[in-house]
Amino acid sequence: MKNVFTQFKNHAMTGVSYMIPTVTVGGILYALALAFSGGANVTNPFLANIEAIGASGMALLVPVLAGYISYSIAGRPGLVPGLVLGYMAANPMGPNKIVTGFLGGLLMGFLAGYFSKWVKTWKVPAFLKPLMPIIVIPLVVVLILGLLYIYIVATPLGAVVSGITAWLKSMSKGSAVLLAVVVGCMISFDMGGPFNKIAYTTGVALIASGDGHLMAMAGVAICIPPIGLGLASLILRTRFTDEERNSGKAAIVMGACGITEGAIPFAASDPLRVIPAIMIGSACGSVIAALGGATNMAPLGGLLVLPVVTGVWLYVLGVIVGVVVVIALMALLKKPIGTGNKVKKTVA
Repeated sequence: MKNVFTQFKNHAMTGVSYMIPTVTVGGILYALALAFSGGANVTNPFLANIEAIGASGMALLVPVLAGYISYSIAGRPGLVPGLVLGYMAANPMGPNKIVTGFLGGLLMGFLAGYFSKWVKTWKVPAFLKPLMPIIVIPLVVVLILGLLYIYIVATPLGAVVSGITAWLKSMSKGSAVLLAVVVGCMISFDMGGPFNKIAYTTGVALIASGDGHLMAMAGVAICIPPIGLGLASLILRTRFTDEERNSGKAAIVMGACGITEGAIPFAASDPLRVIPAIMIGSACGSVIAALGGATNMAPLGGLLVLPVVTGVWLYVLGVIVGVVVVIALMALLKKPIGTGNKVKKTVA
């Protein structure tokens, strides 16, 4: 069992190692465009171009993660299926246009890899053998798993998304603390995935009705995972790999600009420790913002929105407390790793 878990982790880390440059390059450029524009709406044409370039890099995050997880498992024939299915996870699919994000990409990367590996074992006529890795395997895997994703994963999730959205809106009229805990956990659970987007878009919808309280809770929670994990990687150096420490610097910048996806490399490599830690940290930060009555009338999280936040000191305190909680939990949960601990990056 331990050997199976180690194999899963190695495959995930291969995907992460290839994904980190897309997060770093895309995230920093996107964050810089937002920072210099002073908010969510980039009107300067030059900054808008930088934002578009950064967004392009960020759009590759999930496909590259899924593609190279699949590549790690099945070799070259698994790469294209993983990339395509990762793209599907990162973009609206099915009748309800569901995006499953990071978690969907992680799942589809493993499914694509193991399915491709199995198809490689098929006994086929000699004339088909040269076509197997470049046509047959990618075509079979993408078609079958793509349809499986749309009808089994994405479509049923649509009903769940609609139900949770309605539930969150009804909760906005009840206990602020309970709502803050739910919002904080949802924002950080999948870092840009469906649960994150439900909480975020509900906050944006309530802004339109003149209520910025939920958006303040979400805004605090959005930046805690990347800032907390980025600082943890620099403070608790022996508990993180060289690649994680390098991506940690970018994660801090991304977090300040309201880009939760900066935490994904850490979560993908150690989800059982990282995801609970950032959920607790984000929930703590959101509760402080809720208790302080903070409001955020901008459809963006992080620190760029401070000029339009009311209860700004409680908002900032929520971020600080949440980040400290994440760092403390990383110190408690993560064990030091050997300096020679290298991640396998390629497969023969």
